Parts: sequence; structure tokens; C-alpha cells
Amino acid sequence: MVVREWEYPLRMKVATGKVVGGKMVLDGVSLNEGSSVTVLANDDEGSFDLTPDQEQELLLSLAKADRGGETVSAEEVLAKLARRHG
Repeated sequence: MVVREWEYPLRMKVATGKVVGGKMVLDGVSLNEGSSVTVLANDDEGSFDLTPDQEQELLLSLAKADRGGETVSAEEVLAKLARRHG
């Protein structure tokens, strides 16, 4: 078994905005030229397609989250990351 250790940047910005003239205009946040970004957008269709395997995985994950006690708060995750990366 190969175990890979991934590093995640601890400093991220979360921003909202709108597409204006084909370009993303952010509300109250500026980014450096060349910054890498990930954009999540509402889907006007409001649906997506899953394979049967993906649907089963999603349903199992939702059931696990609903059971409670098996999730970790964002605060705990951030504290753990801070301890790892000092």
C-alpha cells in the first residue's frame, strides 16, 4: 500500500462575485495576477448525473454523516492542520 502525504495551503481566501462581461468580478477581495483559483457555481439546471457506483457511494456517505458522531468540525480540522504545519 502506498501512502501519500499531501500538503494543503493553510491560507486561502473565500470570495463571492458575479460574472460580468465573461469575467469573474469578486466582491471586496483582490487576488494577485496569476493566482490559481477554483470556481464553484450554481448550476441553473440544478441536477447532475451519477453512475450507479457513484450514487451508492453518495448514499452511503450521506447515511454515515446522518448517524452523527462520525464527523469532525471545521475547527477541529483546522486545529489539526495548524499543529501539523506549525
